[in-house]
Amino acid sequence: MRLIVIGITDNPQPFFPPEVMEIIKNGKVFSGGKRHHEIVAPLLPKDAEWIDITVPLDDVFAKYTSRFTLHASHHSPLGELEGVSLIIFASGDPLFFGFANTIQRKMPEAEIVVYPTFNSLQMLAHRLVLPYHDMRIVSLTGRPWHEFDKALIERTTKIGVLTDKEHTPAAIAQRMLDYGYKYYILHVGEHLGNPALEQVTTLTLAEATQHNFSMPNCVIAEANASRFTSLPHGGVGGDFASRKFGIHESAFALLNGREKMITKMPIRLLTLQALELPTRRVFWDIGFCTGSVSIEAKLQFPHLQIDAFEIRPECEAIIQENARRFGAPGINIHIGDFLACCDKIATYSTPDAVFIGGHGGKLKEIIAKVLTVLAPDGVIVMNSVIAPKVLTDSQKLWDEACAELGLLQEPPLHIQLNDNHPITILKCKRK
Repeated sequence: MRLIVIGITDNPQPFFPPEVMEIIKNGKVFSGGKRHHEIVAPLLPKDAEWIDITVPLDDVFAKYTSRFTLHASHHSPLGELEGVSLIIFASGDPLFFGFANTIQRKMPEAEIVVYPTFNSLQMLAHRLVLPYHDMRIVSLTGRPWHEFDKALIERTTKIGVLTDKEHTPAAIAQRMLDYGYKYYILHVGEHLGNPALEQVTTLTLAEATQHNFSMPNCVIAEANASRFTSLPHGGVGGDFASRKFGIHESAFALLNGREKMITKMPIRLLTLQALELPTRRVFWDIGFCTGSVSIEAKLQFPHLQIDAFEIRPECEAIIQENARRFGAPGINIHIGDFLACCDKIATYSTPDAVFIGGHGGKLKEIIAKVLTVLAPDGVIVMNSVIAPKVLTDSQKLWDEACAELGLLQEPPLHIQLNDNHPITILKCKRK
């Protein structure tokens, strides 16, 4: 099956080169969005058949297959281009977060020919006369914030964003302000390619939060690196090219002002090392309290998807405050008893690194529950405090749980900071 995918803009009077016009002239079956149909309808043959691209897409691809079979049956086994090709119109460059990628997933055996035009972010850069070879591209069209958050944490100076009705320019600007990434301006392009409706606007983030942009639109967020200034305690700011490796515990908002409840910075960094986070994908922080481990992990390894669990409801506001203070968006927060939400955890992304920061005496049960979802090569880490008045020996519970559940322990790491109680970093994985 041969599919010819032609890129178009929003221009109501599109221009196509002679080769593409000849393909359209001789076509039989066409497809695209309703907006695309309105644009190209005057160019289609009178007897043309049109298939709307709507959800569910499986129905659309079923129609493609049936129409191909029908038309190919009237030709020789090899067929001819105009008789057996399905012609699809798609926005911009069909290989740039476009429909050609979907075709490759849904119909891997199909032959695909692409005639692209400029995508929306290219057109916006052209209107601004803005070099875009160094621009990080992020699609938020039907996607979560993760890649955009990663670009912010990595202090990308130029971010091109494909938007949707939820991830609007106003929502993007508000997220950047919420997490302290305020030294950006937003360039917004609306209806690019349509001479009657096209508009390009450059605003501050505060201005963008108050503006209602029409769809379709796209955004380029541009930062002036020299304007990033230090926030307290080495948060988002500091020199643009560097970020402090480790946040001192005194910088965090605390639970009831209890600094002893928070994992000390050197221990926190060694814990992240034990979790092997550079090579991990999904990190779970069970018993997050102030969120210091999750936040440090997100800042040092922004590629991670992080789910943080805590039984105490008052900790939700604390982790949110700390995440904003240090510019760490994208941590998924879950409040409630970890063991009680066992039905829900199976719906979360499979973790390959788990830190147990609190267990309430139910360590064995928590580890057993984690093992029901942990990736085959996943690791579990816990810090055990050695204190004379601790009622429950966490390391003893850990050893018993590992023995009963058939887990392989790595040699423990014993550390003592100043006059604080000694800490043992414990780590295990499946045998």
